[in-house]
Amino acid sequence: MIETTSAARHVLPSSETLLRRRAEVVAGVVRHGFIDDAQPLCGVIDLDTLDELMRDLAVTYPPEMPALHTIAAKAITLRPVLARFARAGFGCEVASPGELELALAAGFPVERIVLDSPAKTTSDLARAVELGISFNIDNFEELARVDDVLARVGATRSIIGIRVNPQTGAGAIGAMSTATTTSKFGIGLADDRAHIIDAFAARPWLTQLHVHSGSQGVRLEHAAHGVRLIVDLADAINARVGRRQIERIDMGGGLPVNFESDDITPTFADHRAALQQAAPGLFDGTYGLVTEFGRALTAKAGTVVARVEYTKVTGGRSIAIAHAGVQVATRTIFAPGAWPLRIDVYDPTGRRRVAQPCVQDVAGPACFTGDLLATGRELPRIRPGDLVAVPETGGYYFSTHFSYNALPRPAVYTIGSDAHGHRRWSLARRAQSIDQIVAEAGEPALVPLPA
Repeated sequence: MIETTSAARHVLPSSETLLRRRAEVVAGVVRHGFIDDAQPLCGVIDLDTLDELMRDLAVTYPPEMPALHTIAAKAITLRPVLARFARAGFGCEVASPGELELALAAGFPVERIVLDSPAKTTSDLARAVELGISFNIDNFEELARVDDVLARVGATRSIIGIRVNPQTGAGAIGAMSTATTTSKFGIGLADDRAHIIDAFAARPWLTQLHVHSGSQGVRLEHAAHGVRLIVDLADAINARVGRRQIERIDMGGGLPVNFESDDITPTFADHRAALQQAAPGLFDGTYGLVTEFGRALTAKAGTVVARVEYTKVTGGRSIAIAHAGVQVATRTIFAPGAWPLRIDVYDPTGRRRVAQPCVQDVAGPACFTGDLLATGRELPRIRPGDLVAVPETGGYYFSTHFSYNALPRPAVYTIGSDAHGHRRWSLARRAQSIDQIVAEAGEPALVPLPA
């Protein structure tokens, strides 16, 4: 378990520590030969940084405050890394049958798993009810389906809630904003407040409310306002039924990550302060809490390291062709304004280049023009054989591989301190082989089906 004593409070690594660890990562990748012709890129998770982020969240909400902290599986679908969260006492938020099975395989107890998806099948719901996994209902049609499942299955240990869209508007990244008036997620609060209250009043087994306004691009105050509206709704439901029927508020995500520097801002303490300002009733012990952080727990712990294969000058612009692009940084490639990434340059021996910067593009390996990690970026002159290190890639960049051009999934390694303080390397995921790519591309020949 992650310790939560006063001595452990707020142990976030400094920007200097993160820079030093990244230099150690690149040097270690070179020393161990993790990058070569067959595998010209890899990912690395720094477990010390990951543990410090976990610990900081744990101490921000101390043991006397009933909170289930879950890691969003979609942010880091690496079984041994998820297992580390499970051993630390975290729960797991899952959004598909595959993520559910991954959470179970990683060792999360069923009572610490929360299922969220807008497209649960009847089988998904029945499995959750039978296992006793908590889940949040997305819409009134799903609510009717759960009625039928419970009528067949009977009593369940599952904590069941409804996802409510506070309809507070979009943040800076529209595609990541989940509280717009017409969001695909949840039941609109302004649209159906009375019907939501009626649904709870008619079903004593509904004991949770879920809200998620988005995280990246969403201001803390914006997310906190959505939570306050849901706390007000919980109070109204409890008043209607004359007892405390709502036992937990599932607050979803809500903490963006700083991609501009190694500073960890905002912090979990900032997140809690915004919630306390907007919804002080959330902290009076009436309700248990659930959090579902993803990139806020993982991004700063991860680095993509890729070899530069060639450099050239076209139209007066220097271009470095590297092996990291759309296959690992899909969001950045297709929405660079919303998801910019920093680039550090290292020489082939793993030493950081600090020469006078010049304007360069860093391109990926995929066969389309827009496969660019960085455009017009001032960087030390990049040379063939150099390594580019891409920080803040621990969240999503190792779990959303895009297989365009049949580019293989890279290996992911970890580095972390052992009981004696020595930094040790481990393998978290093997690189996908070319044979595996071919095998996953379909049957050797068309398979006739019965008429």
